[in-house]
Amino acid sequence: MAVPRSSRAGGGRSIGFAVRLLASATALAVFLFLTLSFFFTSHSRSPHLQTHFGVDSGSYGIGSMRRSVLALKSDPLKPRLDQIRKQADDHRALVLAYASYARKLKLENSKLVRIFADLSRNYTDLINKPSHRALFESDSLSIDESVLRQFEKEVKERIKTTRQVIADAKESFDNQLKIQKLKDTIFAVNEQLTKAKKQSAFTSLIAAKSIPKSLHCLSMRLMEERIAHPEKYSDEGKPMPPEFEDPKLYHYAIFSDNVLAASVVVNSATKNAKEPWKHVFHVVTDKMNLGAMQVMFKLKNYNGAHIEVKAVEDYKFLNSSYVPVLKQLESAQLQKFYFENSFQNSTKDTSNMKFRNPKYLSILNHLRFYLPEMYPKLHRILFLDDDIVVQRDLTGLWKIDMDGKVNGAVETCFGSFHRYAQYMNFSHPLIKEKFNPKACAWAYGMNFFDLDAWRREKCTEEYHYWQSKNENRTLWKLGTLPPGLITFYSTTKPLDKSWHVLGLGYNPSISMDEIRNAAVVHFNGNMKPWLDIAMNQFKPLWTKYVDYELDFVQACNFGQ
Repeated sequence: MAVPRSSRAGGGRSIGFAVRLLASATALAVFLFLTLSFFFTSHSRSPHLQTHFGVDSGSYGIGSMRRSVLALKSDPLKPRLDQIRKQADDHRALVLAYASYARKLKLENSKLVRIFADLSRNYTDLINKPSHRALFESDSLSIDESVLRQFEKEVKERIKTTRQVIADAKESFDNQLKIQKLKDTIFAVNEQLTKAKKQSAFTSLIAAKSIPKSLHCLSMRLMEERIAHPEKYSDEGKPMPPEFEDPKLYHYAIFSDNVLAASVVVNSATKNAKEPWKHVFHVVTDKMNLGAMQVMFKLKNYNGAHIEVKAVEDYKFLNSSYVPVLKQLESAQLQKFYFENSFQNSTKDTSNMKFRNPKYLSILNHLRFYLPEMYPKLHRILFLDDDIVVQRDLTGLWKIDMDGKVNGAVETCFGSFHRYAQYMNFSHPLIKEKFNPKACAWAYGMNFFDLDAWRREKCTEEYHYWQSKNENRTLWKLGTLPPGLITFYSTTKPLDKSWHVLGLGYNPSISMDEIRNAAVVHFNGNMKPWLDIAMNQFKPLWTKYVDYELDFVQACNFGQ
């Protein structure tokens, strides 16, 4: 079938127009592509980069042409730069942390600390380098890839060095950490030990200085007996027995408010004396315990020994106008020192806690410095504490040549212990000038006094002088031993140690042979024999002289 010519001519014109339109669109696309490529290529290249890095424009143009199309949307080098910067900052912070920890472990002078410090500075210097700083200050389209690569290389080198140093230092840090933990543990244990010692000292002081129920019971029952039968026990209106002032007899001074302890001293002395009827005991107590003491020493005859019982108030010369310590004891400051009821306050000076014992507020504890005035007709007297036990006849003391000395006592020093430096404040110029810090100390508890030599040396006046100087406790802490050491500094005659063995109230290691050979054993310390805390191996030395057969003692349930 024949096709009309006009129809064929119209179809050919349509095809040709479509081909021309396609060619025109292709040409326009190519033109736009080349134009845009040329624009970005010209913008990316700069004389600075060409001269600085020596990169040829032809070789660089191809890479830039590939980047320029992607850069239309975002620069792939910007996240990479941020990541590198973050790695640098993280490792710099890590180095600073290790350096700080090294200083905490007291490694300031070690090589490790210096290395960490140098690494930290290197990171800072690297980031602040001008070429690298330009990376962070430029926009996302102008990041120089070559500079970025160099920056990345240097950061990785420093990261590698940092990790190597940390790996090498790990063992040292671990050891130092263990050492530090050990030190911290030791410090914590020492703190706990110190606290436990304070608590132990405080509770021990309470246990030692409180009055046991049985002892209080005995005093009350004896006082009840004294009130019920005053005519049997009172010495009022009766002449003083001549034996009390006879210098030819053996005289003892016992100052105590503990009725049972005082009776044990007299019991033990009279039972071991060869001629007890030649022994005179001067017992002085306070007004509150006077009645109980009178009854106790009237209940038996103590093998014929003579016993005088008086109250401290009977010695009228002992008043605050004459006795410095009485005046000081009246001060509110001193009473506050003794009677603070706060645990923290009462234990803040644990090294001298024993001197905070309120017994030092009692004048009974200071009567030992007034023996010549209390017994003006006597020439010699033996002072005994109420926590001693006599184990053999003591008349041999009266036969000792005192060489003109006032005080016969057993010395307690050995090595560097119990020297004057431990009892007095040698930083004070008065103490430093007058005394030798290495001088040997001696013990109170059994002291033989030559009262004639005492009067000649004016020892009581010497005691008053130093006691007045110590009003603010700057020369020594409280107690009677330091002023005794001062008063009798050059007038003490050392006695043989077998006369007086000390420490049964705190030292469990004293040998029984030493105790058996002692004339007097002394329960000095907190573990007194009448307390439940007494040491069992020593307690029988004291209880054997307790009068358990007395009804008053039995009624108060004293355990044997």
